[in-house]
This record gives sequence, structure tokens and C-alpha cells, in this order.
Amino acid sequence: MKLRRWVSIATVAVATVAVLNTVPATAGKPYDPTKQTLGALGLRHGLQIGTAVDMAALNNTGNPQYRRITAAEFASVTAENAMKWESLEPTRGKYNWGPADQLVDFAKRNKQSVRGHVLVWHNQLPTWLTDGVANGSISKQELRELLRKHITTVVSRYKGKVWQWDVVNEAVSDPWDNPPTLHYKGFWAQHLGPGYLADAFRWARAADPKALLFYNDYNIEAFGSGNPADDKTQFVYDMVRGLRAQGVPIDGVGSQGHLGTQYGNYNTFQVIEALEKFTALGVATAFTEVDVRSQLTDGVQAGNSEEINPRLQASAANFSVLMKACLAVRSCLSYTVWGFSDRHSWVPGWFDDPPEGLATIYDENYQAKLAYHEIKSDLILAGPPYVLPRITPKPHR
Repeated sequence: MKLRRWVSIATVAVATVAVLNTVPATAGKPYDPTKQTLGALGLRHGLQIGTAVDMAALNNTGNPQYRRITAAEFASVTAENAMKWESLEPTRGKYNWGPADQLVDFAKRNKQSVRGHVLVWHNQLPTWLTDGVANGSISKQELRELLRKHITTVVSRYKGKVWQWDVVNEAVSDPWDNPPTLHYKGFWAQHLGPGYLADAFRWARAADPKALLFYNDYNIEAFGSGNPADDKTQFVYDMVRGLRAQGVPIDGVGSQGHLGTQYGNYNTFQVIEALEKFTALGVATAFTEVDVRSQLTDGVQAGNSEEINPRLQASAANFSVLMKACLAVRSCLSYTVWGFSDRHSWVPGWFDDPPEGLATIYDENYQAKLAYHEIKSDLILAGPPYVLPRITPKPHR
């Protein structure tokens, strides 16, 4: 029995290698997966590898590499800022659809999916809205109606064109906030109470019955203490479980994946555990804003390879941990990097004391970094036909 089983595995392995060496091939050369894009390799697994898109960079004719890589390398795109409320409706009742429409059209031309980001967030709101609430000219009842109108208008415009929506973003506090006990935070919780989450998902579902609706947040890549008072992942897990129990149409949980090499980050199995627990609630999962930043010490800024190389290696390891966990859990539908080049990363502009950067998978000159190659190898080596069952030889006589 053991011998026959070994022969069967070996036969499958040899047959698969034979197929791999003949189909597909170009000009008589065997198919080389390392020449494929991240997007194409991800689609082998039904996984969409995507990027956030800076529309100014995309439309910069003097910067064709950005547009070329965005179009060729990725299977999905996310508007970094163009779909946020302050961008869409800077003046009350007057919408600026241009940049968001451009991204959706760009995706269609390049056969890419679109992740919609973001419908409800406490940041990047138009000043007419926040000032109106602050001065009392917008009542609580009117604010709720404005939120309903905003969600309905935006989702309806892109109905059938957006695959996943980040419906609510970053609704939960952090343990270092005041008070430290985890709670619903921000503008919407303050003025409408936590019930706005359920409302937002129901309004989005009414506007597009087929889009996947996600809750999105950072620091939820793995569980900690398991106490919802100080474990943000546990708090979000309990929140999603509660929403599902109420019949709220939440389809997925997006873990942003903003990591840093200066921290003690997670191993692959910890991340898998978190994805599997969310999956057990009946929701999809995704990594939605992945980058891995490093401190830009004087040595790094001076070009000292002894300081730069360990950071690049640690960054690659963190990108890879999230990729391997996503590949291991079938509910993980997409893996989106939050910008692909250090030239257009949000990190240096946000983390400046001390300065941080080196956060993406391409450098400032659009050269692929170690992180790019590591997540590509994860995609290639995640099962057949590139990784096959071991062939155990019979003893020679």
C-alpha cells in the first residue's frame, strides 16, 4: 500500500511538471512564473492583489512609470483619497466626481476590480459638515439624514462597478487613547451613537445589493489578551458578531496591515488564527492597506547599508507574514498595498517625529524591493503546480 501510494504521488508530480514545462510556453521556453505580475499570480488562487492609487500621480504625464505599474502589476485598485467625503462633496450639494470616475474608468480599461474607500470615517470630512455640527446649524436628525444621503448617493453612482466597499472605517479606539478602555470613537459615534454602524451597512446594501460590504480597521491583524477592554481585535470581533446577530448586512472585515519594523510583530500563525475566527462568523476577510514602515535614522538617510538592509529584510518578512496568512485562509479575498512606491507613500508625511519611511514594495525609483520579491515567491510557491508533493526514492539495490 505504501509503495502504491508513493507511485501515485510521484506520477502526479511528474505529470504536473510535464504540463508545466509545456503549457503555457512562449517561443519554446518553459513558463516562468517569476515573470508574471503580482496580480496575475494572485488570480491563480482567486486572490486579488491590489494597490491604493494616488490620482495626481496617475494623471502626471511626466511620471509614466506610476501609471504603467498601476495598470500592469495589480488586479484591483483603491482610491487613496478620491472617494472620501471631503473629496467628493467639498461644497454642500456640489459633487466632484471627476477623480473617482477616472479611477473607475481606469480599472475598467485594465480589467481591474475596484475597492471603494471609504463611506463613513471620522477623518477627511468636508468642513461644511463638521462646522455645521459644531455651530449647531446641523442637528442630530439632519446629520443622520446627510449620512444616509451620502452613502446612498455614492454607492448608487458606482453600483455594479465597485467590488468591495469599506463602509465604516476605524470606528474603534486604541488602548493608548483616553479613556484607555476600548470604545466607539470619533465624530459619528459622538454625534449619532454606535447605532450608526448598523445604519450605514443597511443603507449601503439598499443602494447596491451585490457589492461586498466591509468594516475596516488597523491593529486587528491578530488577537492579544482576548479581553475586549484592551484587545482591539477582540472588540471588533465581538462587534461584528453582534452586528451579524442583528441581521446587519456586513460581508467582510478588512485588516489594514499598517505595520512597522521597530515593533514586535506577529507570526503567520497568529494572523491565520485571527482570519479564521472572523471567517467563523460568516464574513470574508481582506488585507486592505498593507505597508511596513521603518524609522529613518541618520544612518538610513545617509545611505548606510548596515542600517538599511536589516530594515528592508524586516519589512519583507512582515509583508510576507500577511500574504502567507491570507493564502492560508480561503475567506481572504484581497491583499492591497497602500501605495506601491516610496515616492508616493503617505508615511513620511504622517510619521515625522522620528521620521519614518521605506514602507512600500518599490523604492522611489520604482525598483522592486525585497518585499516585492518575497510576496511574489509566496504567491508562486503556495501549492501546485509550483510546489508539489515530495518524491521519496526507493532504496537503490
